[in-house]
Amino acid sequence: MNFGVIYGISPFGLSETLNIDRDEAKRYIEQYFIRHPGVRDYIDRTLETAKLEGYVTTFFKRRRAVPEIRNKNANIRQQGERFAINSPIQGTAADIIKIAMINIRKRCRAQGLKAKMILQVHDELLFEFPSEELEEIKAVVKEEMEGVIMLSVPLSVEIRHGKNWAEAH
Repeated sequence: MNFGVIYGISPFGLSETLNIDRDEAKRYIEQYFIRHPGVRDYIDRTLETAKLEGYVTTFFKRRRAVPEIRNKNANIRQQGERFAINSPIQGTAADIIKIAMINIRKRCRAQGLKAKMILQVHDELLFEFPSEELEEIKAVVKEEMEGVIMLSVPLSVEIRHGKNWAEAH
């Protein structure tokens, strides 16, 4: 529900997803915005900026052009609105993980660790390392991922390990 509402799900779409009638879905959406007025403010402010400037930015000021937001075709314009709302959120998350990856690599090198970062999927990182480095690499990863940026809501990292990726999950 949270992601659906943020990204513009319609009462019809929500009713289909939750298997409820459209009126109930409409009430859910209305109640969501009443309970979370900051979300409505964010959406309105972001769309206004995107329409005016033709782009949106991440927290780190990386731009994403959104020409679709000015399109005369309603479907294309709505797609642009979804891009405009989504891009600052997803783009900032991408920026954060990239900065963390750079910082982790630097720390591993500086500390002489043999650990290798071998995969990134969204906000997840996968490492290979000698077993004797487990505690040290856990500390480095946690410190660097949680310390990328100080936000009003702290970043929290969960670390798991295993002999293979499946075992770590």
